[in-house]
Amino acid sequence: MKKLTKQLIRIVVALVLFIIAFTIDKILDLGVVLPAPYGWLLPFGLYLGIYLLIGYDVLWKAVRNLGRGQFLDENFLMMVATLGAFALAIYRGVSGQSLEGFDEACAVLLFYQVGEWFQKYATGRSRRSITELMDIRPDYANLLDSGNTTKTDPTDIKVGDLIIVNPGEKIPLDGIVVNGASSVDTKALTGEALPREVAVNDEVISGCVNLTSQLTVRVTKIFYDSTVAKVLDLVENAAMKKAKAENFITKFARYYTPAVVLVAVLLAVIPGVITRAWATWVYRALSFLVVSCPCALVISIPMSFFVALGTASRQGILIKGSNYLEQLNKANIFVFDKTGTLTKGNFAITAVVPASQKTEILRLAAIAEKDSNHPIARAIVSAYGQDLPQGYALTNVAGQGVIARNADTTIYCGNEKLLRNHQIAFVPLATTGTVVYVAKNQTYVGAIVIEDEIKPETATVIAELNKQNRQTVMLTGDNEKVAAQVAKRIGLSAYQASLLPQDKVTAVEQLLGTKHQRDVLCFIGDGINDAPVLTRADVGVAMGAMGSDAAIEAADVVLMRDDLRGVLLAKKIARKTMAIVQQNIIFSLGVKLLILILAAVGIANMWLAVFGDVGVAVLAVLNALRLNITGREKSHCQPRTKLLK
Repeated sequence: MKKLTKQLIRIVVALVLFIIAFTIDKILDLGVVLPAPYGWLLPFGLYLGIYLLIGYDVLWKAVRNLGRGQFLDENFLMMVATLGAFALAIYRGVSGQSLEGFDEACAVLLFYQVGEWFQKYATGRSRRSITELMDIRPDYANLLDSGNTTKTDPTDIKVGDLIIVNPGEKIPLDGIVVNGASSVDTKALTGEALPREVAVNDEVISGCVNLTSQLTVRVTKIFYDSTVAKVLDLVENAAMKKAKAENFITKFARYYTPAVVLVAVLLAVIPGVITRAWATWVYRALSFLVVSCPCALVISIPMSFFVALGTASRQGILIKGSNYLEQLNKANIFVFDKTGTLTKGNFAITAVVPASQKTEILRLAAIAEKDSNHPIARAIVSAYGQDLPQGYALTNVAGQGVIARNADTTIYCGNEKLLRNHQIAFVPLATTGTVVYVAKNQTYVGAIVIEDEIKPETATVIAELNKQNRQTVMLTGDNEKVAAQVAKRIGLSAYQASLLPQDKVTAVEQLLGTKHQRDVLCFIGDGINDAPVLTRADVGVAMGAMGSDAAIEAADVVLMRDDLRGVLLAKKIARKTMAIVQQNIIFSLGVKLLILILAAVGIANMWLAVFGDVGVAVLAVLNALRLNITGREKSHCQPRTKLLK
């Protein structure tokens, strides 16, 4: 900010001096104050002082880059054009012609500096959201050791250590609360305004702020594996992955600048040799150089993507690079995982058949499922709620269920495939819920019906995507009846059911193999067990992924909130970004081409050339900053009451 302030003061002082000198020159005609042929010396001296005041840094950069062999940049173009204008004015003065060029040379550099200042200011504003996100980096951790606390570098804390987090402090590392209860502000990571309540045995995530009461936390991850470290690394490296539009502009500027310098030289030399009107054609060539500067494209296009990444981060949407913004804009096939993505993942037991044996059925199922972290297994164990016998050997059968064995008992707990593969006679239940069948020693005992509630925003999101003529597909391990019922209720285009975990990758591979070349497939999962599919899709979106290492590493886009509407918001930001990028390219090239032609034929003077350079650049940057408006729109995401594990 200090540099910008100093630069602004220099611009204002130079502008005031220029206005005074320009006004006096036009009223008194400074070129005739001294006798010929020395009349040019007075305006030359006045304008030279203003020129050096406003443009010394431009001249220095041009000379420095010239020494490095990197001379074909905007500084070089400005130096050649303005010094050429000065030389042309001196030539006209010595030869007794009317003075023309001193004021225009100063004006070119003055307005160029105004444009540069505005672009730096705009860039600074667009960086604020990224800077705010960087503030989640913890400065210290209060290490608890033998009843005493010491401020310690978070990188020195080990897994299992106890730390104290006082009210108002950032949580420095991921961990589990072992003492205390408090409210935690997760806004820096999720964009969610409402705090989250935590108590003993709850997980807390680094980068959040403890609000109300002291917490004692047992560390579960070292700093470099913590959520805050992974998020910071993701954001810091996002700018490295450039979109095709950015790469195009970089290559375009590399060839464009030498080309226009060559054209300017030819414009001055060839007509000058033919007509002998050197002053006229040199002036036109200098105007041509001024307007040809590619600032508008080189600055506004990367800024558009940068502003978009910052805007998304403020909404709790982390996008790993501008190339994924480009892909999101093109995405027209949306493939969803079901559990935890389209549904809440909060499984509840709705029926036990037969009801007369409910306790025994739940007991047997709980024995088989007690060591599983699957939501269905947790629902069963929670529903039984009593102590379970030990001594059972548990065998997971992928895509079918669990078999629990001890010396004299074998329990089968799973889907229809499990019982059929072990030749156990049973009666399939006709229901739309997920059915867990239970058998003991080859004898069918009963079944548990479990249902997963569809998220309230799911139907709205799918309807909006269908409205945009996007294909919506669901992949699930549930049976055909459950999948068909969910697909019908929320309006999906297609679904695939009864998929094993590895089958999801195969299903995505098939979709990728049958899509058209221009189609882009976006997979949305809950970020816990979908890492292979997230990696394989054109764009992988992990939602509700705070604290999920696999999601942050595998996904291209990470939605820190467990709300499906983040997909629509991310696509909206991507669509608006690409629209602004295209507008800036067309507008900048169109205006420049028009003024280049006018300058070449002598209709446009250097004042219009200044607009073609600085004016177009400022307008393009202003257009890019419109992306911030999207970031200030009210978020439609619902508050989270609990972070996903």
